[in-house]
Amino acid sequence: MGAKMWGRLQAVAITGATSEGLMLAALPLLAVSITVDPREVALVNVVGQAPWLLCSLFAGLLIDRVRRETVLRFAYIGLTCAALILAVATSIGLLTLPLLVVVAFAVTSAQVLGDGASGALVPEIVPKDQLPAANTRLQVIDRGLVQFVVPPATGALMTLAPGVPVWAACVAALAAFVLTRGIRAASDAPVGTYSLRDMAAGVKHLLATPLLRSITITVALGSFASGAANTMLVLYATQELHLGPVGYGVLLACMAVGWVASSFIVGWIVARLGYSMSMRIAQTATAVVLLLIAGAPPWAPAVGALLALMTAVTLVWNVCSQSSRQLHTPSRLLGRVLTSHRALAWGLTPLGALAGGLVAAELGLREVWVMSSAFQAVGAVIVWCTLSPAAFARTAMSLDSAHTRQDAAE
Repeated sequence: MGAKMWGRLQAVAITGATSEGLMLAALPLLAVSITVDPREVALVNVVGQAPWLLCSLFAGLLIDRVRRETVLRFAYIGLTCAALILAVATSIGLLTLPLLVVVAFAVTSAQVLGDGASGALVPEIVPKDQLPAANTRLQVIDRGLVQFVVPPATGALMTLAPGVPVWAACVAALAAFVLTRGIRAASDAPVGTYSLRDMAAGVKHLLATPLLRSITITVALGSFASGAANTMLVLYATQELHLGPVGYGVLLACMAVGWVASSFIVGWIVARLGYSMSMRIAQTATAVVLLLIAGAPPWAPAVGALLALMTAVTLVWNVCSQSSRQLHTPSRLLGRVLTSHRALAWGLTPLGALAGGLVAAELGLREVWVMSSAFQAVGAVIVWCTLSPAAFARTAMSLDSAHTRQDAAE
């Protein structure tokens, strides 16, 4: 059953992330077709990222109170509807900035539910010693092979008609929903209330565990930095590098080179260096690469190569980060911990997007990369100070002791 469910979950990830990749690549391009004001372009990203902050806590409680495969299905129903509305509006000439803002919010809301549910399903389907490999596979599907490989196709499809990639996203989201019908969690949904106390339990565990708290703070700083850089990337590509829609998509696809290449060795890296050193090196390298992009000449191949390097080290961090939460969290809290982490960490992404727009408008696009590098550098300092091998060992021992006490009480 585990192997079959794992295969089905990967199929859902491929089709679902294809839809998300098409939508996330099309939204900024559609926004630029309406306005070139950095603040208005940033607004789409700011509102689009807001669900990570506004909806994550409730989503986590829902994942821990309702069968996780049901939440996954609901997420892809929402994504299908959002894509359908945008596709129709684009095709009949009713595209507006407010509509893009609403659709961006809906797409990310579906991501909050879908990513949280799938992340909570993974430990029920694969053994603990295979979590890094499983998380690497999902990361490659979600970011490397789909969100960075699909965008070039998005740019090409938009040359046919602006609504074509959005229609394709609608079909992919519907396929993901159909595939979720073959997934069933290994355990039943626990009985419990939907009180604020229950909702806050994930946050409490996250903040009370020093290791997980440090990871979340570091990711929060990185989310602010990436929110600024990613929001302005479309303007950087079109205005500084003088790329069109297809070129912008190819620039995003360059990220897949590092992402996919890293996927073949991330397991070896983690096994050889351990979680602590892997995360320290990855975070430090991210700060350095962003600074190099800020100083690089306006030559697309050089920028593409640096983006590929950045995604390579980011994959190492993401796999270690996700696996750490899955390993050091009780199953009954896992949905809430995963979404609480994203609420606290990714909640700064809209602020980063807003800051990126303001800095670009006042100082310039290159200064956005400098700011992003500075925030990642602060995260590197935190990682070197707190994520030691001893910290990982203490956290594992603490969780084992808690399980022993719970078993004795029962």
